[in-house]
Amino acid sequence: MKLLILTQYFPPEVGAPQNRLFELAVRLHKAGVEVSVLTAMPNYPQMKIHKNYEGLKWHYEEMEGIKVYRSSIYVSQSKSIVARLRNYFSFVVSSAIRGNRHLSEFDFLMCESPPLFLGYSALYLSRKKKAKLIFNVSDLWPESAEKLGVVNNKQLLGMAYRLEERLYKKSVLVTGQTQGICQNINSRFPGVKTYWLPNGVDLSYYNPSQIQKSDWRSKNGLTEADIVFLYAGIIGIAQGLEIILEAAVNFLDTPQLKFVLMGSGPEKEKLLKLKEQRQLHNVIFLEPVTKKEMPSVLKSINAAIVPLKKLDLFLGAIPSKLFENLAMEVPVLLGVDGEARELFINKGHCGIYFEPGNAQQLTEAIKVIYSDKNKAEALGKNGRDFVNAHFNREIIANNFLKLLNTL
Repeated sequence: MKLLILTQYFPPEVGAPQNRLFELAVRLHKAGVEVSVLTAMPNYPQMKIHKNYEGLKWHYEEMEGIKVYRSSIYVSQSKSIVARLRNYFSFVVSSAIRGNRHLSEFDFLMCESPPLFLGYSALYLSRKKKAKLIFNVSDLWPESAEKLGVVNNKQLLGMAYRLEERLYKKSVLVTGQTQGICQNINSRFPGVKTYWLPNGVDLSYYNPSQIQKSDWRSKNGLTEADIVFLYAGIIGIAQGLEIILEAAVNFLDTPQLKFVLMGSGPEKEKLLKLKEQRQLHNVIFLEPVTKKEMPSVLKSINAAIVPLKKLDLFLGAIPSKLFENLAMEVPVLLGVDGEARELFINKGHCGIYFEPGNAQQLTEAIKVIYSDKNKAEALGKNGRDFVNAHFNREIIANNFLKLLNTL
């Protein structure tokens, strides 16, 4: 079996889609699938081409047996919709050209969305390469972009919704990262075959019993006595991270409590200004780290905070950062209602829920972790047990391969 994964995002970039697709590709390759990846020159999230790829139009490399074909992409640190669209469509064009010129035929072409517009390249290449199209939806675009106010242009939204429908109907399978995504698609397009392809975690890589504590705390001005709450990920609009700063105000007189926001994104500058305005000496901003460093970082913290804005759109969302934290026995303060709350709080008992956007509830959850060490440890152990049972990458990949063999 030959599979082509078409995605704008892939390692060495750091991020959820990058890790998820790479881990899936590695496991499918080990199971005997010939996996190739068609992707962009790495640039995300800094929106700057990585040094080793600067000035290249095409590039080929192999990563753990996976053939990786890269093509050019326009990058800009501008936050305008025009710059974002240029970014998306430059890769649509370059990937279509690269794939047509340099790649052979495939049994399946799996396209990652968002960005939804990459679907244009997927439709073209699936036809040219005689491949059955699988459309993988990790975020319901353009619905999420419209409801978050990222895109307001009616003409652009109309074009995007038409493309979305076309892609679903042309695909032999539409995979959704959450059950909520699959249910949303089925409610609008009952004839579309969907499959829940969740994110997961490598339990052998994120194994707290095998990870030694590092000097991460001392390097970042933290002591061993500090109780550290971490948010690690994209600092974007959807996350609503101002809630962490609002809660941190309530602990200015508790010097051992520290709140670390590690990552980059469009909202970081705004949050840094808010920290300065409120003189939040207990809030620390750090740059993102590589996947290799994350286990030791997670070994060094006391709890993780995982919020999203209060929108019906996110009732079916499962933030990918949950899995690594839980695998490392880190208790989670979860500000995401719906599917994530049902799975990880009600069923898994892996953390404490707080209402999205409710800083007072987050404050109370922080107090529980701070004051009850035994409860925090129990929640952490429950988390590893739960993801091992339900979100083990090995099982996810094996089940997906069995399905591919039936298509």
